[in-house]
Amino acid sequence: MSSLSLKSPRVRIAAATAALAVGAGLYTAGAASADHSVPRSDKEIPNLTQVEEKIKAYYGDTVDAKGQHYASPRSNYAKQVADIEKKAKAQLEKAVRNHKGKAKPAIVLDVDDTTLLTYNYELQQGFHFTPESQDAYLKSTDMAPVFGMPQLVNWAQSKGITVFFVTGRDEHQRDWSVRNLKNAGYKPAADTEHFFLKNKKNPPAYLPCGATCTTVEYKSGTRKHIESKGYDIVANFGDQYSDLQGGYADHTYKLPNPMYYLP
Repeated sequence: MSSLSLKSPRVRIAAATAALAVGAGLYTAGAASADHSVPRSDKEIPNLTQVEEKIKAYYGDTVDAKGQHYASPRSNYAKQVADIEKKAKAQLEKAVRNHKGKAKPAIVLDVDDTTLLTYNYELQQGFHFTPESQDAYLKSTDMAPVFGMPQLVNWAQSKGITVFFVTGRDEHQRDWSVRNLKNAGYKPAADTEHFFLKNKKNPPAYLPCGATCTTVEYKSGTRKHIESKGYDIVANFGDQYSDLQGGYADHTYKLPNPMYYLP
C-alpha cells in the first residue's frame, strides 16, 4: 500500500521509467523500483507516454459509460494477483493446521494496491499524486477491491486468523477508508484495534521514531506492537517492499504495482 500520502511525484516518475527500462521482467516480478542512475543520453530514457500505455495494457484498462477507467478482472495484473493469492492461501492453510503456542495467528495487510486498487484514481490524476486530490477522491469515491483479496481475507478470518490493516494513509482519512473497505466486501472489522493509520500529529508511544518514521520503521514498528499484544503474524501483504521489510512476520507477499515506488 502502500500509502498514497507518502508518494512523491519524482519517485513515481522514476518508477515508471525504470519499469519500461527493465522490460517485461519487472511486470512478471510485480516490482516497481526507482532507478537513480543518471542517463548519458536521451536514448536511455523511456518515453513516459509509452510507459503509461504499457501500464494500461497490463491492467486491462476498461472505460465505463461515464468515462471512468477500471482494471479488468481478465487482465495480466489480475492473473498475477490470483497466482500470489493461491500461494498465500496454501501457506495460511498450513499455518492454521500447524499453529501452536499461546500467540494467536494474524495477518497484516496494507491498503492502497494491496486491499484497495488505486488504478482509477491514478488514471484520473495522470499518475500525479497530491494530498488534496487524494482527500477529494477518498471522501467521495470508493476504490474497487484488489481482485480476489476480499475473498482471501474473509476466508482467513473464517479460519480463526485475526486481520489487521496497516496503512500509510493519514489518520484524518480513517472514516473514508473504513467505509471503502466495508463497501469493497471486507468483513473483518476495520476498527481502531485492527486498523492502523499514520498519525503524525499524535504518534503512538510504541513507535520510537515518532512523527519522523520512515515507511519501514512505521510498518515494522506497528507489526511489532501487534505481536506484543499476543499475536503471531503468519503473513504480511503489501505492494511495496517497504511494506514488508523490518521483520515481525512469518511470511511476506508482494502484490504487483508498477505505478509508483515508495522507499
